[in-house]
Parts: sequence; C-alpha cells; structure tokens
Amino acid sequence: MTTPIPRLDRLWVAPDPLTDEFRPRRRTPFDAVGTAVAWPLAVMLVFHRVFILAFNGATTDDFTTVYSAIRRFLDGVPVYNEIYHHVDPHYLYNPGATLLLSPLGTVSDFDAARSWFIVVNAAAIIAGLAVLTRMFGYSLRSVVFPAAVALAFLTESVRNTLIFSNINGVLFLTLVGFLWLLLHGRSWWSGIVIGLAILIKPQFAPLLFLPAVKFDWRTIVGGVTVPVAFNLIAWPLVPGAGDYVTRLVPYLGQVRDYANSSLAGISVYFGMPPVLESLIWLLFAVIVAVGVIVLLRWRHTDPLLWATTTTGLLMTGVFFLSSLGQMYYSMMLFPMIFTVLLRTSVFHAWPAWLAAYLFLSPDGWMSSTWHDVSRWMDFFKPTFGWALLLVVTTTCVLMWWRGEYAGVDKRSQEYDRLQADQRRRMAPAPDPAGVSRPATGRD
Repeated sequence: MTTPIPRLDRLWVAPDPLTDEFRPRRRTPFDAVGTAVAWPLAVMLVFHRVFILAFNGATTDDFTTVYSAIRRFLDGVPVYNEIYHHVDPHYLYNPGATLLLSPLGTVSDFDAARSWFIVVNAAAIIAGLAVLTRMFGYSLRSVVFPAAVALAFLTESVRNTLIFSNINGVLFLTLVGFLWLLLHGRSWWSGIVIGLAILIKPQFAPLLFLPAVKFDWRTIVGGVTVPVAFNLIAWPLVPGAGDYVTRLVPYLGQVRDYANSSLAGISVYFGMPPVLESLIWLLFAVIVAVGVIVLLRWRHTDPLLWATTTTGLLMTGVFFLSSLGQMYYSMMLFPMIFTVLLRTSVFHAWPAWLAAYLFLSPDGWMSSTWHDVSRWMDFFKPTFGWALLLVVTTTCVLMWWRGEYAGVDKRSQEYDRLQADQRRRMAPAPDPAGVSRPATGRD
C-alpha cells in the first residue's frame, strides 16, 4: 500500500522521476537506415568545416591573438601590452590561463600550430558528443552519435569556433566531462575539470552551484583551487602580470557595442534607458532563479535531467545577462538539447526549438528590402533565442511541478480511499432490525 508523502518533503524533493528509469539503450530501431544516412553526412560535414572553412579562416581570428600573447610570455615580453580601445580581438585570459596554454607557444611554426589547434578543437567537439551519447544511454554504434555530429557541425557555434580558431571546442569537452564525472560521483576529478574551465573562462563559475546544492565539497574545492593555484604560480612568471589588473580588468568592465549579443550589448547598441535595462535584467534574473530553484526537486530522483537542464539554464542566463555574450557560446547548451532523448524535456516543446534555431542557426538575415529590421535580426537573433529559452525552460519546469502535484494529490486521494475501505471492512456489521433485543430476564 502506498503511503502519503509529507508536504514538506514534496516541496524539496520530487517523489518520482520525470524520465524513464535509466536503462542503457544500446541501439535504436532506426539504426540500420539511420547510420547509413548519418555517417556519410557527419564525415563530410566534419571534413568540410575543418579542412575547408576553418583552414581558410576569416577576418575574425581568435587564434593569432592567443598565440601572440603566449609567444610574448615565452619570450619574456609583457603579455598585456595591447591597445585596448581598438576594435581588434584582444587577449583576455588571466595569467593562470596563460601559463596553462603556454605549451601551444612551443610550436614555432604558426600555420602548423593553428592547424593542430583547429583539429584538436574539432576532435574535442566530437569526443564531447560521444560522451553525451553514452551519458544518455545510447551506443556509439546507434544513429544518435553520427546524427548528433552532423547536426552539431551544421550550427553556427561549431562552424565559427573552428573558423575563428578559438578554444570553445576544448571547453565544450571540459563541460561534458565535468557533468559525466559529477553524475558518476568522481568528485575530485569533476572539481579539477571544472576548475580548468573556470581558469580559462570564468563564465563557467556558476556551474559550481550543481555540486554546492548536493553538498559535494570536494568538487567545489577543486573548482576553486585550480584557478587560484594556477594564478598564484603564474603571477611571478608572466611578464607584466600586474597589467592584467590595471589595464585589462577595466577594459573587461566596459560593455562593447559590437559582436555582443547579451542584454547589455543590445542595450548599448540601441541606447536603451538604464532603468529599462535594469528592469529587463531583473525580470530575467528572476526567471533564471525560479527555474533553477524548482529544478532542485529532481536533483536526487532525476539527476541527469536535473544536471543538464540546470546547466543549460545557468549558461543561458550567463550569455544573456552578463556583459558579453557571443553566439558561438551556445555550443555549451548541447547537453541540455540532448535531453530531447528523455521522456521529459524542455525540448519537447516547440518554442524551445524556435529558440535553438535563433541561437544555433548560421543563417544570415541581411536583406535589401527590410534593411534595418534584418540587420538587427542578424545581430541579435541569439539574444532573442536565449531570452526565449529562459522563458520556455522555467515555464516547462513550473508545469512539471504543477503536474507532479496533481499526481501526488491523486495518489493521496487513492490512499485515503483505501484507508476508508479498510476501516469499513474492519468495522462490525450492524444488526438487522429486530434480531438483537435487550435482555428481559425471562429467558
């Protein structure tokens, strides 16, 4: 017989998982045809993105900036000696990240270093997708893996990560590795991995929320110690390390109005009144907070859905609410998109896919007919996509909670009915009229 769930427990922990009981699904019914279609597409898309688009390069070149800074470090030249009021890409990594990336500068041939850097990032993206495929219970021989690779290499995030030759592919693998290690109880390793990601890009720091709410202090210690230790070691080694604080940090505090799809970027671009920007910022911060808090209910009963959805919500909040958000950051939302393979997912709702189109599609929207509107759409469609995903995610989470309460109420009503039936069965049956009479003393 089921027992009722105390109301306080219902508030903090979901009684049942939202997804199916986890069983590794080695293959799917569509593998025979699916892999025949997906593998050729995946191989050709990877080859084209890496060896044609990325090797050709583009005007935006993130690799040269990083490589030049690392070479300055190895040559004993001050690292942060750039002119920061120019629009050109700047070296933005802290001294600890400079030390971590310094082996890249040991390759003296620039073209060879760039080529290998592109290949490593492409391999990291594929490896991350492979880990996600296994994390969600599917075999690498199933159609899920090649289909994921093909779809990922169609996105703007992967294309521009490789074309611009930046490190986001490695960071994506780091993020997926952190989630896998965290979900499998490898606390120290998960802390080290997320610590390395934070060292390179502090935007990953909010993900320490995941181990914090589960009182996983080992992961938190690792996540904090790694960036602190690297910077303490690097500070006396990096020439002009003090310039990071005096020159670069003030620059990082400025909101730029180009290549910036965050709320702050769109606010500066359109000259939005500060009060209006603050109100919008506060509204979406509340939306993120509500979604994250309600998702906590499934941290024990549905850890995979909880961890990947919370990660997506937090990272989308960072992209939208911080001072800098760039479209290719959206690669970090792939783990959340993978939840479409589960019984319950934010990506079972069509508005989530509309949002995904806006922040993942490489489509250009420039038009000679609707010039101004199309120009804004071309610049800020990821902004609209991130905002829409935040709203959709929190709405879905609240609907899951409401539906779960309805289910709990039904179970409680069933329990009350069973209890009432049991009491009726145990109660003595009433005597028929005239059968039982009071004693008269004449018998």
